[in-house]
Amino acid sequence: MIRVSGEQSISIVDTLFQGRVSLTDTPANVVRHGRIERNGEVLDEVLCSVFRAPHSFTGEDTVEIACHGSLYIQQELLRWLIDAGCCAAEPGEFTKRAFLNGKMDLTQSEAVADLIAAQSKAEKDLALSQLRGSVSTELANLRERLLHFTSLIELELDFADHEELEFADRTELKELAAEIEHKLSALLASFRTGNAIRNGIPVAIVGAPNVGKSTLLNALLGEQRAIVSDIQGTTRDTVEDTLILDGILFRLIDTAGLRETNDTIENMGIERSRKAIEKAQIIVHVIDDLTIDDVRLIDEGVKGTIIHVLNKIDLSPIHPFTHSSYIPISAKNNEIEPLKQELVRIAKASMETSAVMLSNARHYEAITRAHEAIQRVQEGLQAGLSGELLSMDLQDCLNALGEVTGQITNQEVLTNIFSKFCIGK
Repeated sequence: MIRVSGEQSISIVDTLFQGRVSLTDTPANVVRHGRIERNGEVLDEVLCSVFRAPHSFTGEDTVEIACHGSLYIQQELLRWLIDAGCCAAEPGEFTKRAFLNGKMDLTQSEAVADLIAAQSKAEKDLALSQLRGSVSTELANLRERLLHFTSLIELELDFADHEELEFADRTELKELAAEIEHKLSALLASFRTGNAIRNGIPVAIVGAPNVGKSTLLNALLGEQRAIVSDIQGTTRDTVEDTLILDGILFRLIDTAGLRETNDTIENMGIERSRKAIEKAQIIVHVIDDLTIDDVRLIDEGVKGTIIHVLNKIDLSPIHPFTHSSYIPISAKNNEIEPLKQELVRIAKASMETSAVMLSNARHYEAITRAHEAIQRVQEGLQAGLSGELLSMDLQDCLNALGEVTGQITNQEVLTNIFSKFCIGK
């Protein structure tokens, strides 16, 4: 399918289209069958869908030409269209035009790219939610209410000679600032989960040497991704791969066995294991009979959720260890279904904590600045600062929120965002 969008798109395509009814005389949202023909040469039989401004994806007159899949036909059709007056689209140009014509805001535009690149159901659902305006609606509501108070304070400044005049109720402004601070804090907190959904929830597989960490990684992936050996210290660096369970992308990290050693290289691997534990959202702590009491491997200060796993149950059919907090598995025999179910349960629980979720680093940076600005507003209200000083911080907050949705932006930001799109999107 080849899409042509712009003021003259219908008339240009009509110079090449031969059908019972011309495209110029075709009403909106109608498909016409005909031929693409030039100087008596028929290139292909096509279906042309006509969309008229402003009721199209870009907000402009648009024609979508469905031709046959031949690479020759596609290239010739593009060449004929360019000869007729079209120009080739830049990456993301159709979505950029939709943004510039007010069909969607910047967060929704970015969600289009995320939807195209989605690798899992969870990532698709998150992008679709943002495309439907979940982030936009939340921020637009906050910004509109904040703009009302900012306008009132600006009005006070116009009557600076009358200090007794106070148009903006400070008590209401305190309540609004507290509400906005709370909602922005929740959005910032959601970024860890949203970013994990987008890039894969990091899962660190940790434990002492020879408890079966690499065997477990291979069992989860269904392939021999990591080297398995009875020799302690075989895994000397982190090994990463991705896995989709129930539509959720997990980024599995097999780590070096945690133990005391004088081996310099192995110690470097152990240090990387510690860092993987710190960054992981889920930590799978693997033990077996010989390391059953070794819970010192996991520091108490870890931020991720810990799953304790008892491996090698195939060696003891009637296992004496019945601690309820440990999930019994046999990585060697691929008996790991309970662990998979627990991974999915924890991941879904984290996704349900926030109705609106951030997953974009640009949004996170801008909302961080908005959060800092609204905190300054709260401090200023507490200290009884003048309206002029309050206005500066309120404006900083408004500007930062506006950057997220594209109400305030610059050409450099737009170019950077849309340059990452595919051609024709």
